[in-house]
Amino acid sequence: MSALKWQGWLVGLVTLAGLLVFAPLGLYVWASGGGAGEAAPRAAAEDVRVTGCRIDPASRRVVAAVTAAGRPQGPGAYVVTVEFRESADPVPGGRAAQALVKIPGVALGATEYGEAVGPVWPIATVPWCGVADAEFSPEP
Repeated sequence: MSALKWQGWLVGLVTLAGLLVFAPLGLYVWASGGGAGEAAPRAAAEDVRVTGCRIDPASRRVVAAVTAAGRPQGPGAYVVTVEFRESADPVPGGRAAQALVKIPGVALGATEYGEAVGPVWPIATVPWCGVADAEFSPEP
């Protein structure tokens, strides 16, 4: 046999071995990926956002308005960690003030509101408010 013929057989055998190894793996990944139309659960932080950031004139505390949208899992509550900084860009090694706000009873298709009250803010400094983290707990 010529060398070219052996190379053809070798390519065929390597291809067959690859199919025998990777086809079951591919079927496993495909089958465990959930049913058709099911999406992977999204992070709770994707459902919440800060819609306002202001300084309360009476107390000089910064106040963040937070909205939460319902999830397909059904009604539940969010616990949102809101961060207060002097700029949108975090300072390396710096620590930002944080506050928690609980938004209960958020149903599918509904938007609920809450307010996070932060620290007393310095005069002549514009605050930045943002979502640092969020957790969703479904109602039983």
